[in-house]
Amino acid sequence: MTLPASAPAAALAALGPSGPPLDLGRDEAGQEAAKELLRSGYQQESLVDRLWRHLTQFLGDLFDSAPGGQAGGVVALIVIVAVLVLLAALLLWSLRRVSRSRRAVEEGLLGGGVRTAAEHRAEAERLAAAENWAEAIRERLRAVARDLEERAVLTPMPGRTAVELAADAGRVLPAHAAALTAAARLFDDVTYGEAPGSREGYASVAELDGRLSAARVSLGADA
Repeated sequence: MTLPASAPAAALAALGPSGPPLDLGRDEAGQEAAKELLRSGYQQESLVDRLWRHLTQFLGDLFDSAPGGQAGGVVALIVIVAVLVLLAALLLWSLRRVSRSRRAVEEGLLGGGVRTAAEHRAEAERLAAAENWAEAIRERLRAVARDLEERAVLTPMPGRTAVELAADAGRVLPAHAAALTAAARLFDDVTYGEAPGSREGYASVAELDGRLSAARVSLGADA
C-alpha cells in the first residue's frame, strides 16, 4: 500500500507537543527558553503583590467558610475590620518610627534646642531620678558635647552626630577615645535602636562627663 505524500506531515502534526523534540540551534533554543520564561507562570511576583494575594485569598476563604449564613458573614466582616485596623496601626507605627529616626539624624546630637552643658546635666539628672534611662543617657551625652564646645575643645558644628563627636573628641583627647566611642554607641542604641537604656549605661556616660570636664587640653595632647 502506498502512502500519500502528505502522510509524514500529518503524522508529525498528530504527534503534537509530545512528539519527538525538534532539532533547534543554540540561538533558537535560547530564544525559545526566553519566550517560555516570559510566560505568566514564570514571572516573579513582588513581595507586595504576594502579600496582597495571600491576604485576599485569606479573606475570601474566611467568607466562604463562615458558618451561619448572615451571622457568619457578620463575624467574618468583624475579623476583616480587625485585620485592617491592625495593618493600619502597624503602618502608622512604622512611618512614625522612620520619621522620628530621620528627624533625629537631621538634628544631630544636640537636637534643635540650645542649652548649656549645665542645663543638659541638670535635665539628665532629673530624668535619671525618674528612671527614664534612655532620655537621661541622651541628655548626658549632649552635656558632654556642649561642654567640649563651651571650652573650645571642639568647634561647634550643627548636626554633629554622636559618632562624629566620639571621633572628633577622640582625636583631641585620645585617652578617652574608647569611652567616647562606647558612649556614642550607647546613644545610638537608645535613640535609633529604641533600646530602653539602663542605670549602668547612664552611670558610664555620667562618669565620662566628669572625667572630660576635668581634662585639660594642650595642642594635640590630652591633659
